[in-house]
Amino acid sequence: MKISDLLRLSTDNLRRRKGRTALTIIGVVVGTCAIVVMISLGIATNVNNEAMLASWGDLTQIQIYNYAYGATETPALNDEMLNQIRSLDHVVAVTPYYQPNDLNGTILSGKNGRYETGVWQCYGADPDALEKMGFDLADGTFFTSDMSLGKNKIPVMVGENFAYNFEDTRKSYNSGKRQIYQGQTDANGNLVQPFVDVNKDKMTLRLSYTDNNGKEKTQDYDLVVVGTFVSDYSKHYFTDSGMVMRLSDMKMLEEAYQKLSGTKKRQSQSYVISNGVMMQEKDNGYQEVYVKVDEVDNVSDVESWIKDQGYETYSMTQIREDMQAQVAKSQMILGGTAAVALLVAALNIANTMTMAIYERTKEIGVMKVLGCELNNIRTMFLFEAGAIGLLGGIVGVAFSYLLSFILNNVSSMMMSGDGMSSGMLDAFGSLGASGGQISIIPLWLVLAALAFSTLVGLVSGVVPANRAVKISALEAIRRE
Repeated sequence: MKISDLLRLSTDNLRRRKGRTALTIIGVVVGTCAIVVMISLGIATNVNNEAMLASWGDLTQIQIYNYAYGATETPALNDEMLNQIRSLDHVVAVTPYYQPNDLNGTILSGKNGRYETGVWQCYGADPDALEKMGFDLADGTFFTSDMSLGKNKIPVMVGENFAYNFEDTRKSYNSGKRQIYQGQTDANGNLVQPFVDVNKDKMTLRLSYTDNNGKEKTQDYDLVVVGTFVSDYSKHYFTDSGMVMRLSDMKMLEEAYQKLSGTKKRQSQSYVISNGVMMQEKDNGYQEVYVKVDEVDNVSDVESWIKDQGYETYSMTQIREDMQAQVAKSQMILGGTAAVALLVAALNIANTMTMAIYERTKEIGVMKVLGCELNNIRTMFLFEAGAIGLLGGIVGVAFSYLLSFILNNVSSMMMSGDGMSSGMLDAFGSLGASGGQISIIPLWLVLAALAFSTLVGLVSGVVPANRAVKISALEAIRRE
């Protein structure tokens, strides 16, 4: 028998029993819709959680501290160790944000150095790492390791609101005009600009040291702004009000100040926690180092290697994994509930096909007498069962999209406060905590749902189809 004939017979049989077929399909629709919606809720929750975590900090960034709880000694977090970390798979960039322990200086601008700010907000960083770390620029460019501006000129990058750090030293400390604050307006409501335009005005970094005799020694360096960060506290606070220079320049300033003051480099002290006791240790390199990983899924592997070296670390990975585990647990519960509906639908398909076999016993007998192959008979019933599963899956997916649309719009209404009750907001708040979509149905979920519903139909039809094949042709013909 041709395939086309089998398909026609199967289709005709489904049409003849429209009521029973429709009821069976409804069961598949309910089960498919329930599973798709439950999975879509989990997908949306993960997406919203990822967005929320990203607003807290870089998901692909690891912070390394040069101490370890319970350790007796921590290896030095120095340039040699940084090179080892750079060589790891999936590591994009590595840099400390270095601040010397002893560096006394001020940044001056304006006539006679009228405007002044401190160096407490200045960091040294690897120039090759900043762009790779994901910082955005409002204007200008990133400095490079080979950038040269001339003698005693240092290229720097500043936070978007760095200029507001300057104070007018001609005003008393009690004067409200000594400093201009971000967002400050005048009597007419116009935004007050800071004292210094960091892109145009000359800025001088002055190192200073006063000896025991009261004699002050100074050394000046010109600061040239080459780029301005977009303010983003999730990346680092210096993107708003800080200053970053090349690590080599920061170490040069540190050495210059040591020479100026006649002091040796103060050790970067690390601390080890052992048996609940904090012990001071020797110089242990950089206090903090930041590592950029290529993909969020690779963060755990890189972080594990770093911890194995004896360092404490921090990343968003643990929080992310805990959230994912909670979502997976909730999804399993909801998905299991939805699977029960699909199981009932499968039993309904099996029952429908079994009834169809009893009603079509004589038809099956005639087909056998006419020489129809057993596999053709089996295929016909399997096709009918699979068609019920597929049709139910298609309609179920359509209803899933409709329900997803309704949920997302209800969520938007609740987030905007359009008269929805606080109780409903609380009910869905955990799913759309970040204000994103409550339900997301990707294409792969649609295809998986259709394939699964069809498979459920086919599996449900296996036993009835085998029973049809085993029917005796002569007994089937004699049956009224």
